[in-house]
Amino acid sequence: MTNKIYTWLLFSVLALPALGQSNSVSGYVHDGQAPLLYVNVGLLNSSKGCMTDENGRFNLEGLPIGEHILVFSSVGFEVKQVHVKLSTTQASKAITVRLESSDNLLEEVVITGTLRPMSKSSSPVPVELYTAKFFSANPTPSLFEGLQNVNGVRPQLNCNVCNTGDIHINGLEGPYTMVLMDGMPIVSGLSTVYGLSGIPQSLIERVEIVKGPASTLYGSEALGGVINIITKDPKDHQAFNADVMLSSWQEINTDLSYSFKAGKKLKSIMGLNYFLYDRPFDKNQDGFTDITLQNRMSLFNKWLFQRRENRPFSLAFRYIWEDRWGGEMNWNPSFRGGNERYAESIFMNRWELMGSYGIPGVKDLTLSVSANGHQQDAAYGTTLFNGNQYIAFAQLTWAKEWAKRHELLAGTAYRYTYYNDDTFATGSYEQDQPSITHLPGIFVQDQWSLNEHWTVLTGMRWDVNSIHGNIFTPRTNLKWTSANRLNIIRWSIGNGYRVANVFTEDHAALTGAREVVFLEELKPERSWNSNLNLVKKWRCANGTFISLDASAWYTRFSQRIFPDYMTDPNKIIYANLHGHSVSQGLSLTTDIVWASGLDTQIGITAQDVYVEENAERFTPVLTEQYSVVWKISYSFPEALINIDYTGNLYGPMKLPLLGTLDQRADHSPWWSIQNIKLSKKLVHGLEVYAGIKNILNFTPPANSIARSFDPFDQQVQFDSQGQVIASPENPQALSFDPSYVFAPNQGRRYYVGLAYSLTR
Repeated sequence: MTNKIYTWLLFSVLALPALGQSNSVSGYVHDGQAPLLYVNVGLLNSSKGCMTDENGRFNLEGLPIGEHILVFSSVGFEVKQVHVKLSTTQASKAITVRLESSDNLLEEVVITGTLRPMSKSSSPVPVELYTAKFFSANPTPSLFEGLQNVNGVRPQLNCNVCNTGDIHINGLEGPYTMVLMDGMPIVSGLSTVYGLSGIPQSLIERVEIVKGPASTLYGSEALGGVINIITKDPKDHQAFNADVMLSSWQEINTDLSYSFKAGKKLKSIMGLNYFLYDRPFDKNQDGFTDITLQNRMSLFNKWLFQRRENRPFSLAFRYIWEDRWGGEMNWNPSFRGGNERYAESIFMNRWELMGSYGIPGVKDLTLSVSANGHQQDAAYGTTLFNGNQYIAFAQLTWAKEWAKRHELLAGTAYRYTYYNDDTFATGSYEQDQPSITHLPGIFVQDQWSLNEHWTVLTGMRWDVNSIHGNIFTPRTNLKWTSANRLNIIRWSIGNGYRVANVFTEDHAALTGAREVVFLEELKPERSWNSNLNLVKKWRCANGTFISLDASAWYTRFSQRIFPDYMTDPNKIIYANLHGHSVSQGLSLTTDIVWASGLDTQIGITAQDVYVEENAERFTPVLTEQYSVVWKISYSFPEALINIDYTGNLYGPMKLPLLGTLDQRADHSPWWSIQNIKLSKKLVHGLEVYAGIKNILNFTPPANSIARSFDPFDQQVQFDSQGQVIASPENPQALSFDPSYVFAPNQGRRYYVGLAYSLTR
């Protein structure tokens, strides 16, 4: 017995140093390329933790012997758990941990800038990325409205009656922006003002935006920028999604989507969007509906075929039908096209087909195709407009890595456009002459990684327009990246072009009483653009993440086409500019994710857009100099509650008056649209939300529509040249005109919604 006691005492004495020593886990945290700073390292179900230093290293001490789960977390990365076992024989352990990026703050894959998938920070072309979460902060029935909180992007209404509009980027009108879906052109010409409607938000994975000319890769219409809508992959989509929203203006928006398998190698998602607004309001008491009544349905179906070696094969289809009208409150369909009651009534049918296929036997050789048809039957008062447009597009691209540091992309594309309407744009009223355009082209680009810091991208494109001939568009991009990838500088210079069709892009040419005048045959617009972009990121010791994105740009246009509303109040005059036009400015976007859970995104843009011709300089109408957008979100994780506050602020912009006697303001005021949303997650994928839109209840002046009481100019007197004459009944010499518009007429409204998501 004595010997056993001695043995136990000896063992206990020998074990005392081990019990008193500090057991620890140390290591190195990275993202595959560089160390990660200020990553939170914690012990699961414990308050014990530490952070990585400036070299990505950490040391967590005071751990007991046994098995532990370490949790690694940092803003912009997926949370990772690592199992570690400490024993008396191995009381300390060193590990290496790699974190994967998770959100738009760091390394999401983008494709729009170069036509090749790459991380956002690796792209030599600045690409802005907005996830579905961003748009859900201010739920809208169309993506057109959802872009109102993107810095430097402004949805602009072009008509007070029909409420059609386009997207302005850096002060440039909608026709200068190309809209893509999954990389395929879907919006152009006749569909310019409708293509961003009816896309179910539940099917949007992200939206990528490139500001500045992108004609080298995308050809015409990419003069001002590119908006690429990336839809969800069928294999990643939830089993079922439903989202229903109702506003106090009695707007109803419904989004439905579900995914399914058709065999082992075929997956699909289907989506339905239905929007209904059929109760006219006239809050400003001008006799006209404040917003257009709409009845719209959109169907979307995407198929993904699984192939060997993950070769791409996808096919998608979308169909949109819409019936919209705006006008006098006592209008009904029996007055359509007549002169008893004024309204603008538009029926629209549209279909889109798009797909991609990896060619067998040749690596990275991909065929992409798209086709769409657009039929429009409209009555703008007594002006009847029927238009049909069909576009077919095919593109073959080949990607190849060569000489170790070079990534080559080459391709050829062909675009066929058929357009016909009942205006003199396609012949005379007596003789129909549809416009048919063939546009073949070739392009090549080389991305050269000089070293770990410097990358050079050069590209060129050659198009042959069947009407306008050869068009050459080059570009060069230069990018510098710091070793930790927290600092990026990009510089670019490039050329762009655009072929215009007035009647398909500018609905103001069809509304009101103004005469449309062409001074000459319109030639393609050309531009040169230079852009300087700076990105800087900080990881603070308290866990806060700060991202700063600043850009300065300069774009000079030649042969620019713009509508002249000022020379003659009774006309809209179109001609190529015999001079030049400039768009220049600065933009700054900050994103701060606080350790507390507060997320603030603020964007500021200051721009100067002007036209210079015959030694005279003037600012185009509906172009703001200053704008601010913001999105502020805060989460209460324990209560599963989230608050989103979004808004924008715009500076004065020049407005289209009807002559020197027009007493309406020649510039808009400073104005702001602000919104708030409160959402609460319930059980089993159910979420309820509510909010207020246009909190400040801002609306334009009630006299925005000139002579709304006389829409057919029955009491307007004209001289022998067709000019309006001032009279006792019309002292301001006005004619009916709905083009004086800069902001929505829809005031404050409340909404509630219910969302449900079913996972597999």
